[in-house]
Amino acid sequence: MYMDEEDIKLIFGLKLRQIRTDKNLSLFGLSKLTGLSKSYLNEIEHGKKYPKPDKIFTLSEKLDIPYDQMVSLKLDKNLAPIGEILKSKILKEIPLELFGIKESDLIDIVSNAPAKVNAFISTIIEIAQHYNFGRESFFLASVRSYQEANNNYFDNIEQKVLDFVKSYQINIGQSISSNELEEILIEEYNYSIKNDELDKHKDLDNLRSVFIPKSRTLLVANDIDESQRTFIYAKEIAYNFLEIKERLYTFPWILFETFDQVLNNFYASYFAGALIIPSKNLTAKIKDIFKEPIFHKDSFEHITNEFNASPESFYQRLTNILPKEFNIKNLFFLRFTHKLNDTKFHLTKELHLAHQHAPRANESDEHYCRRWVSLQVLKDLSKSNENSKFDLQISNYENEGVQYLVLSTATKDPFKENKFRSISIGLLINKQLERKIKFLKDPNIPTRNVGVTCERCAITDCEVRQAPPKVLNRTSKNKKIAAIVEQLNDTY
Repeated sequence: MYMDEEDIKLIFGLKLRQIRTDKNLSLFGLSKLTGLSKSYLNEIEHGKKYPKPDKIFTLSEKLDIPYDQMVSLKLDKNLAPIGEILKSKILKEIPLELFGIKESDLIDIVSNAPAKVNAFISTIIEIAQHYNFGRESFFLASVRSYQEANNNYFDNIEQKVLDFVKSYQINIGQSISSNELEEILIEEYNYSIKNDELDKHKDLDNLRSVFIPKSRTLLVANDIDESQRTFIYAKEIAYNFLEIKERLYTFPWILFETFDQVLNNFYASYFAGALIIPSKNLTAKIKDIFKEPIFHKDSFEHITNEFNASPESFYQRLTNILPKEFNIKNLFFLRFTHKLNDTKFHLTKELHLAHQHAPRANESDEHYCRRWVSLQVLKDLSKSNENSKFDLQISNYENEGVQYLVLSTATKDPFKENKFRSISIGLLINKQLERKIKFLKDPNIPTRNVGVTCERCAITDCEVRQAPPKVLNRTSKNKKIAAIVEQLNDTY
């Protein structure tokens, strides 16, 4: 196995700690035994130093371990999963500092209880393999965790947007157009923009844009709408203004090579959303909506159309603004896709702040609750001639004892015939939310009892059930068996 110098230090330190622990030696005791200072040995065990050959010889002799075994990169079964992790380079690809973690910290945790922790790591690896959870999924999940840890609000990017607006004299009091951003790309960043090239390649029909770095040429799909074009231009400006080098070149992305590309793609998208939908403007409009005792659909839809942005960009921006400006942090964001006449719905994007809110994506082929407004707007749109469909509901998760105010907009997929997508945001209803949103008491907002999946749902009279509650039934049966066994134990 190939390992770089830093990994070799970590492996040697782990092996030394394990040998010392197996021999019931303290660090002080090992220092007395070998004549090496305690601080020096501590640095070795934490992977900060690799001892010189004479020091390794001393350790080998005093610990009664063959020299070759000491320097070997081969790990015993307890430490083997660490070797696999180091070999995969996954820890090198993820900037652990984003989460306030050092690689040595992780290794230190593992080394304190190698058998238990590595059993856990092995379990995670096995689950990942079982559910086809690969490198790509891991990176995307890491970015989501980073967003959630920061309540999906990044003040440094918000400030960069304000700097850009000032520098280029952008009037954020009115909707930003693609023409305005196109001029900046051409004049300031020497872009060449072509609108007819992608249409010549049938296999690229899912792509909205491709950037060719050597010629600074941006290929844009000819049939995208104004909001999509504006977002693409804003994102390209972000890459340049933020001086991002490690980036993705297609939108949507096809594949990525490093975690930095995934993270920078998020930064650029965040910048674009903040530029097109300014924080101050959106905050003022949402305040007006919240203070009304009755929810007016037309007013809300009017706000979504005021900005030159897609429904997805608008809802995404809400996940930035609501936690920061309204202290509403218990929320989720979902994107579903649906094909005409298909019985399946696919959750393709999600974000959960503060709590592990339901619903979440599942890989077990279970059926999402058809009572969700997120799915209902998709079905309604697929049966109509409209371009979009908006609705809201209060989702009552009776088994969990929680309620969410859920707003959802469905639109046609601009690139795929007979395919639709819905974007939703759900806000946990509690005393805090009731104080902030006056229209929660609006009797016109429907309240529906919902589940997570049919297989886990206790609603008996559901008119849209897709499958029997087999998971719930199995759990209930196991509880009954356990109760009978406990009763027998008490009797005999």
